[in-house]
Amino acid sequence: MANSAESATTRLEFIRTRMEKARRRFGAPPQAVELVAVSKTFPAEVVEPYIAAGQRVFGENRVQEAKEKWPGLREKYPDLSLHLIGPLQSNKAREAVALFDVIETVDREKIAAALAAEMARAERHLPCFVQVNIGGEEQKAGVPVDDAVAFVRHCRQVHGLDIVGLMCIPPDGQPAGPYFAHLAALGRMAGVGRLSMGMSGDFETAIAMGATHVRVGSALFGKR
Repeated sequence: MANSAESATTRLEFIRTRMEKARRRFGAPPQAVELVAVSKTFPAEVVEPYIAAGQRVFGENRVQEAKEKWPGLREKYPDLSLHLIGPLQSNKAREAVALFDVIETVDREKIAAALAAEMARAERHLPCFVQVNIGGEEQKAGVPVDDAVAFVRHCRQVHGLDIVGLMCIPPDGQPAGPYFAHLAALGRMAGVGRLSMGMSGDFETAIAMGATHVRVGSALFGKR
């Protein structure tokens, strides 16, 4: 497990170099791609060397874990940005709005309504991504592909959410490129400028297809 300052710096530099090479090689539309370091399941003492090495954007799957881990780190590093990249239950909307800076997993009406109500109450309006079930998999969360564009419009017009992008997780064991290309096409149709797609095994392909955010965990932190 990478928990020293030296290994954190080395791993970050390696991933960032690969990201930049992919961006330049493929000529992706974004001028920069944001690295979201997926720190789920790793304790604060493992994450902190990456913060010290300059990483400022992190992704967490669970509200409860983030609640236990990040308040202390934020006191020391107030410029951190925390993305919720896992499924959200409506009864956790209040905590999510308080803890996170970006919500990447808006995937149904109930969540959109709960987030909108809580953001209005807290006067904290966070940018959001709509999660799309790009592979049509029953076991995965996300808005159906055919409903994605209309759902973005609904979230904006009915709930007043700031939907800035789309997010997806392609099916395991299949080439990811066509799914990323499909999400990019949906993003253009929906009028959003950001695409959160690509993880440790396929983030270069995602960049080739126009990703603006890649979510990298194991390639940075090691196996969970």
